[in-house]
Amino acid sequence: MLDTSKVDFNSIYRRYDIESENFNMPESIVSRMLPKNPILRNIAMAVTYVRFREVGPAVMKALQFKIDPQTIVNEGLVTGMEIVSYLYAHHIYYLPEIIMASKVMELGISIAEKVMTEELATKGKIVMHVAEGDPHDIGKNIAASMLKSSGYSVIDLGKDVTPEEVIDAVCNEKPMMVTGTALMTVTLSAFPKTAKALADRGIDIPYMVAGGAVNRDFAESFDMGIYSKKAPQTIPIADSISNGSSWREIRESWDDIVEGI
Repeated sequence: MLDTSKVDFNSIYRRYDIESENFNMPESIVSRMLPKNPILRNIAMAVTYVRFREVGPAVMKALQFKIDPQTIVNEGLVTGMEIVSYLYAHHIYYLPEIIMASKVMELGISIAEKVMTEELATKGKIVMHVAEGDPHDIGKNIAASMLKSSGYSVIDLGKDVTPEEVIDAVCNEKPMMVTGTALMTVTLSAFPKTAKALADRGIDIPYMVAGGAVNRDFAESFDMGIYSKKAPQTIPIADSISNGSSWREIRESWDDIVEGI
């Protein structure tokens, strides 16, 4: 008779489908992405789970334990927002979670900044707006939250912004990139008009355009224009620009940059 006493049936009857499902459960995703340090972990969890009442005490505890404020921001607050962005990209979180979590993160940052001896480091400055005549700013708000969580300084001009206001902001703030969003096709003409006016002033920076009314062909139909199909793509594109890529180089390598987003 066949001896099966030494057979490991766990290997034979292993349910890979169940293991995969458990691995991709929201709780498992969050657990893998949270910091190992328990103090920073609590800060990140406050952002991830949108716990306004907990973020302040969590940040204060970290300061009491002499954790550097920059570390608190980067490894606690920003990590929490990165988890939120990941959950959003995978359709686990939605717009309300993104917006509220960014508010929790900003609250924590404001507490940490009070004891900083130096300004909070930033990857670069970005001016954002919604085209003149367009009141739809949801996409812009999501992208702005993601950019802030990734270490960028955002100058948010809001919605229904005139080309003149965008030009003034770019001239005054000197950002590495400007972004415009449009959901209504009748408002699209503002983007090439603004880009030309910036070029006339000797400004040659990437002008990312996005929104339901925008496609890649339109974005690349005028100088400086680059395209973002959805909010999470803004981050790798911004990172490429921060690393020195021009708008021409972004166009050429766009597919590689946003692959997998």
